[in-house]
Amino acid sequence: MTSSDATVYIVDDDPSIRTSLARLMRSVNLRAETFASAQDFLEREPPQDSGCVVLDIKMPGKTGLELQQEMESLGVALPIVFLSGHGDVPMSVQAMKHDAVDFLEKPVGEGDLLSAVRLAIDRNIQARRERAIRSEIRERINTLTPRERQALDLVVRGMITKQIAAELGVSEKTAKVHRARMMKKMEAGSVAQLVQMFARQ
Repeated sequence: MTSSDATVYIVDDDPSIRTSLARLMRSVNLRAETFASAQDFLEREPPQDSGCVVLDIKMPGKTGLELQQEMESLGVALPIVFLSGHGDVPMSVQAMKHDAVDFLEKPVGEGDLLSAVRLAIDRNIQARRERAIRSEIRERINTLTPRERQALDLVVRGMITKQIAAELGVSEKTAKVHRARMMKKMEAGSVAQLVQMFARQ
């Protein structure tokens, strides 16, 4: 997954701005889709690819901030770069509190916008990778038997095989088998790696 696979979603009610921003994105080999309103963007199928949203703060109908809040509630996890022609400081503060990547005033410099877009895309790619890793770890945990799951919990608490056996009321040999099967299913090469996985789930 790289930035070349990303799409920049441009939401602005000004057609000339939509056209110029889309042209700018394509000039650096980024895909671009344009929308004339927040509602138009929401009616699109939820994006599955990586990318970001370049979003006008004030538009007829839903504002940029309202779209940001709706995206949060719908679980659309795309970073946002806001554009404003009004220099509205309270709005920018609210946008940043909700994890906007940047808040740029129109007319925006091409270099500033591209830097913000690249940062947003990189952040999105990293977040998607992290979600995929966490999902994989949860899937591995779901393959464990109840005893293996108990062994996992005890290993990450720092217990050695003898202590695990005592805790589970089984022989050390049986505890060792549960532990070994658990480590194999979790694809963990060491206890340290297992603890790191467990912390990320």
